[in-house]
Amino acid sequence: MCDQDHFEQDRQDYEAKGLVTRRQFGVLLGAGVAMALPKTLNAVAVTESDVTIQTPDGMTDAYWVHPATGRAPAVIVWPDIRGLRPAFRTMGKRLAEVGYSVLVVNPFYRVSKAPAAPADATIQTLMPLAQALNATTTATDARAFVTWLDRQPSVATNRKIGVQGYCMGGPLSFRTAATMTERIGAVGSFHGGGLVTMMPDSPHTMASKSKAQFLIAIAENDDMRAPTDKTVMKDTFAKANLPAEIEVYAGAAHGWCPPDSQVYNQPQAERAWSRLLALYEKALA
Repeated sequence: MCDQDHFEQDRQDYEAKGLVTRRQFGVLLGAGVAMALPKTLNAVAVTESDVTIQTPDGMTDAYWVHPATGRAPAVIVWPDIRGLRPAFRTMGKRLAEVGYSVLVVNPFYRVSKAPAAPADATIQTLMPLAQALNATTTATDARAFVTWLDRQPSVATNRKIGVQGYCMGGPLSFRTAATMTERIGAVGSFHGGGLVTMMPDSPHTMASKSKAQFLIAIAENDDMRAPTDKTVMKDTFAKANLPAEIEVYAGAAHGWCPPDSQVYNQPQAERAWSRLLALYEKALA
């Protein structure tokens, strides 16, 4: 579900150059450049809060941010393997500032409130958290999140809902669309890991049962490791008659979108951001 070797190699490279220690690297990942996103032009005023949502498996904490007035289409954000943290709050707030009601969830609430692990935790120590998430847990969460959103005064319930995921959040987004077929209208996956598997419940197979439009942004090094995935997804979505923009982002490494990532690639992240906004504008009707 996540490219653990890439993140660990990145840490080792920084340590070898004497630029950071393991703990400093973790702090950078946790919050170091979380405010580095470009300013939103014509940003609307937003209201933000921490919320708790009841699910059949417990209570999940989440970050909730939406335009201060009126109703707006809702978006669910599934973070990467490092979970809900300042960088994803910043990303969620930026999306709200352009006119969406955004719920950034803690995918690991069954184990811990966010943050679910120390900022300097290695990817290896985080993998059990990610591996505990599957089609069943995602379906349970998707129903709870959509039900909660549709009860909020700031959500335009006559508009479709978007869902976007990063790294392990890619498959979770696919499965959310497959579960809530009548409500999810758009799916964005950014350097998603494990989108295509050989299992019957492969995320891409499940997603083909949805009614959504897709934006699938693939890191160049992920494509090198799994060069056929993009073709499989293109063929699958075409057969299902589902619109899908699937692109390999040249020069972008796995994890390039969150601003606290050491492989953050702002030009390519901004291009992915512009394509996401285009998707939501046409699909969340």
